[in-house]
Amino acid sequence: MSQNLFSCLKGDTIKAIFLVGLAVGIVGVSYGSLAMAYGFPLWVPLLLSVSVLAGASEFMFIGIVASGGNPLAAAAAGLLVNARHIPFGVTVRDLVGRRAASFIGCHIMNDESVVFGLSQPTPEQRKAAFWLCGMVVAIIWPLGALLGAAVGKLLPAPETIGLDAVFPAILLALVIPAFKSRTTLIRAFSGAALSLASVPFAPVGLPVLLSLFGLLARKK
Repeated sequence: MSQNLFSCLKGDTIKAIFLVGLAVGIVGVSYGSLAMAYGFPLWVPLLLSVSVLAGASEFMFIGIVASGGNPLAAAAAGLLVNARHIPFGVTVRDLVGRRAASFIGCHIMNDESVVFGLSQPTPEQRKAAFWLCGMVVAIIWPLGALLGAAVGKLLPAPETIGLDAVFPAILLALVIPAFKSRTTLIRAFSGAALSLASVPFAPVGLPVLLSLFGLLARKK
């Protein structure tokens, strides 16, 4: 993308994008560290961070596999976490570009780039913010994972220092605002109850998928 594309952005927006990128990098460090502490080879977090570029699903994948779950079930759970990208794609279809550029635009589509893209006042600024944020995340996330992988080799077992609690804490922080809706709250707790009830009987990774049935719960 040309430099002129980003010249329409205000300084405060650019600063905010890079601060968010820094935060993403810090989470990437925890992801790489956790992957190493779980015993994954270096290429696994690096490959996932570049090709998947979706932190929540990557945390989910390594957590399930490290617990002894089937990689296919782990991948399915990751896809479930990233299902929000379907409405994202519809919302930002005018921002991702056309033809060959659209493949890159879709790849760098994430929570941060979508939020920054949609929050700008003009079409030109929306597209610029989307691409700048997406590119920043696409670069910093793998770098953070690489740094974390280097650090992770020096760490003790993840449960000793609480590193394995990073991902659940991040997810909880993301979903808490949605609990303002009574229907969402009922469905979330119904899904959680089904998932917990199935843990003693279902293979690792399957309880997360069974929580989908919580969506059937209705407010009375």
